[in-house]
Parts: sequence; structure tokens; C-alpha cells
Amino acid sequence: MRILLLVCAAMLIIAIFNLPIAYYSIMRIIVSIGAIVLVFTEFRKGINFWIFAFALVGIIFNPIMPVYLSDKSSWTPIDIIAACLFVVKFFSIQVKFQR
Repeated sequence: MRILLLVCAAMLIIAIFNLPIAYYSIMRIIVSIGAIVLVFTEFRKGINFWIFAFALVGIIFNPIMPVYLSDKSSWTPIDIIAACLFVVKFFSIQVKFQR
């Protein structure tokens, strides 16, 4: 789970640069999978902020019905905010050590 969070955050940060369209398509798939996984895992704990935040990320980055914005500069703040959400969630998950 934690690795998925870091992968999503890294892909969103890398998306700030001008890259081929194939990268953005793959990024949409991975970020939406990460968001959906987080929504389901958080739903078991009850309704909280993370469910709504990552549901919105899942909607914005979904690859089935993509959201198109006019230009690349419109996506930059969205990518940064979504990456920050994944990073904050990464650090909020406590690792359970087994002895």
C-alpha cells in the first residue's frame, strides 16, 4: 500500500514536465487505481476526509471518462495537490512491525 502511494506521488510530480501522451494515460490508470484502493481501505475505517479527497482524485484522473482541461498549465497545480495528498497519506499510515 505504501509503495503504491509513493508511486502515485512520483508519477504526479513527474507529470509536471512535458512528456508524451502515453505517460499521462498510464499515469491516469495508476493514480486512479491508487485512489480507488485508498477509498476502499479508508471506507472500512468509517467516513473520513481521505475518502472524499481520494474519491475526487479518482474522478479527476479516471481513464475511462477523462477530464480534459484547456492546457498543460491547468494541470500543474492539480498534479501537485494530488501528489501532496498521496505523500501526506503515506506518512500518516503507521507501519505495523511483527515480532
